[in-house]
Amino acid sequence: MTQSIEDSPALKNAVINKRIEWQKHALERMAERDILRSMVIEVLLTGERIEDYPDDTPFPSALFSKIIRQRPIHVVVAYDSISEWAFVITAYEPDLEYFESDFKTRRRK
Repeated sequence: MTQSIEDSPALKNAVINKRIEWQKHALERMAERDILRSMVIEVLLTGERIEDYPDDTPFPSALFSKIIRQRPIHVVVAYDSISEWAFVITAYEPDLEYFESDFKTRRRK
């Protein structure tokens, strides 16, 4: 069954209640890219969901975007609706090679 991360309060509730698992890959990339956990949390709480990946396993995931401190930040997060935990997969500053100047729309190749 295909699911997506809904615009419900469930993901935000997990973030607010610190039910976040930070994947090792995400923490390593965040350190390399000078992206703080607080920035990721801000993206998840107040950013815009711009893509859904409902077929990701083991849980559906989504890409969120927000401009923070004059930097566009993207966060990929998975959400387990059974355990009500969020899993931060990665965070990065989008590249204009792949995204339009709004940093939300993928460029067509």
